[in-house]
Amino acid sequence: MPIDTSRTFIPLRLAILTVSDTRTPETDFSGDLLVERATLAGHQIADRAIVPDDLETLIAAFSGRIARADIDCIISTGGTGITGRDVTPEAVEAVADKMIPGFGELFRWISFQMIGTSTIQSRACACVARGTFLFALPGSPGAVRDGWDGILATQLDSRYRPCNFVELVPRLLEC
Repeated sequence: MPIDTSRTFIPLRLAILTVSDTRTPETDFSGDLLVERATLAGHQIADRAIVPDDLETLIAAFSGRIARADIDCIISTGGTGITGRDVTPEAVEAVADKMIPGFGELFRWISFQMIGTSTIQSRACACVARGTFLFALPGSPGAVRDGWDGILATQLDSRYRPCNFVELVPRLLEC
């Protein structure tokens, strides 16, 4: 499953959202890690924000970015657990046209290699919403690393073979 260097890399325009009631720009290490990894990969950061763990606020934050023509993909970190304030998966489902169940399944398989059965507490998920990819990762830097390095680094690289998410972008809105 190699990177085909004869193909052209197509950078995506990403929005990075940290879902948290407690993180600040100074303590948003998971958001920093996503920005660092995505930028090093060659993608552009079109937007970055910290959004509180509130369902309606998060739905509005996702919807606003989905509507923007300058954003191809949203990656969120945080709010995917099972406690009362963790509502990111519900917000993802509220805006989704199509869920991508394999993302959460693969994330938990990768995470299991690192943290064992504790991965069962993760509700990492993904969808396509009006032509925009949306990936929801847990809030820890380790989980962000697992999700980016194990899945997103290759699936958001247009040179990855045999297939990748980038090559689907032009067809996401087809009926």
